[in-house]
Parts: sequence; C-alpha cells; structure tokens
Amino acid sequence: MSHTAHIPSHRKPRRSASKLALRAGVAGGVLSTIAVAGAAGPAHAAEPVTETIEMPTLTTGLASTAAASAEATQQVAADLQLKAQQNAAASSAAKVAKKAKADADAKAEAEKKAKAEAEAKAKEQAAERASRSSARTTLSASTGGSSSTTTSSSSATGSAATIVNFALAQVGKAYVSGATGSSAYDCSGLVQAAYRQVGIDLPRVSQDQSTVGHQVSLSNLQAGDILYWGGAGSAYHVAIYVGGGKFVGAQNSSTGVVERSMDWDRPTGAVRVL
Repeated sequence: MSHTAHIPSHRKPRRSASKLALRAGVAGGVLSTIAVAGAAGPAHAAEPVTETIEMPTLTTGLASTAAASAEATQQVAADLQLKAQQNAAASSAAKVAKKAKADADAKAEAEKKAKAEAEAKAKEQAAERASRSSARTTLSASTGGSSSTTTSSSSATGSAATIVNFALAQVGKAYVSGATGSSAYDCSGLVQAAYRQVGIDLPRVSQDQSTVGHQVSLSNLQAGDILYWGGAGSAYHVAIYVGGGKFVGAQNSSTGVVERSMDWDRPTGAVRVL
C-alpha cells in the first residue's frame, strides 16, 4: 500500500449546475447575481463559489431612441403648423387682393358712369342754349328787330339807376363770347361791366353771378337785379332787370345786346346785390 493512501485529496471541487439562480434587472441597469454552489464528494464539505455578472444596461438606448422619436414628432408638428400658417396667410392675401380689385373695378365703373352723365348733361344744356338762341333769333326777325332799339325810362335811383342806365346805353352793341366791353359783350361780361360802374366787382361767369347777393322772387323784382336762366350755381345766361317787366342782356351773336320783355324769355330766378 502506498504511504499516501490515507492522505485526503485536496482537489478543487468541481462546479455543479444542480442549483443555479439568475435574476436580471433590465430597467435601470440593475446588477444581477448568480450563485453557483456544488459539492466535491460525499466525504468532503463543498466550498461555495460566488460570481458577479454585470448585465447590459438597456435604459440609456431606449431613452435615446424615445428622445429622437419625440424630437422628430415635434419637428413634423412644427412643419405642419408652419405650413398651415403659410396657407392661411396666402388665403388671406388672396382675399384682400380680390376685394381690392373689386373696389377698383367698382370705382372705375362709377367714374365712367359719372363722366358719361356729365357729358350727356353738357350736350343737353348746349342743345337747350342753341334752341333758345334760335327762338330768339326767329322772334327778332319776325318783329323786324324793333325791340332791340327800344329803351325804357327807369324809375330806379342811386346805384340801381347807374347800373340800369349803363345797361340801356349798351343796347345795339355786338355780342362776342368772352367780351367784356366796351364795343362788344357776352351776357356775363355785360352784367359785370354794369356793376363795375358802381364799384362792385362781380364774378366773371354766369354760374357764379347767379349765386351772389341773395335770391329774390321774380314777382318781387327791383331795377338792377340780376336775372339768370338755368339753376342757381349752374346758370347758362344772365341779364339785368331794368324795370317795367323788361331786361337788358347780351343775347347772342345774331341779336347782340338787346332790351326784351320778360315774357319773351322767362328767366329761372333772380339775385339782388344792391
């Protein structure tokens, strides 16, 4: 027998897989411990062996992925919001442009209509003046022109008498459009010249002369009043009332300055300056 037969064996015990516990903590990077124990033989006590294994941490990767996904979602939402705002702005601009065009078209149409009405009114007034002139010429011819040399004696006094006498003294002179004396007049030129004799400077044209002073009734006229034909402010002819139901006016190029009865051509209204 060998002299080593009774010496116990000191071999390192083999690991046994009879008992294995595995606990893994995935969330939060928890460390798991695996305990492995085994016995070497029936006559010898087993020496426990412990090993620590570090499990991979998954939370960081998942968090990074989630953050990236959230950021991408936010970017998509921002892009959609920006696109919606751009579409709204474009729609608003289109509406504004459409309204501006409609307003411009309406304004142009109104101006065109007003211009056409003004031209029609001017033509109508011109035709009316031509018709009146023709009628006056015809009447003058039928009466032999005697009334153009007829003068009246007026009971006017003071400034009115001066105006009336001046007007009567111009009867028989020529009518020239734009003339203000002393050998020719147009209607407003004669009235202006008559009032200048008493130091009153009237406006030059019929329209303005028909609004000076104050309006008076044709049934309450006084010598020296200004008669007008047409509307106040838009008169196309004026003359001077000399009393006795008559007036003196520069009528037209055919008759020149004449004295006429108001029944020959009834005026529209009258104004009193004196």
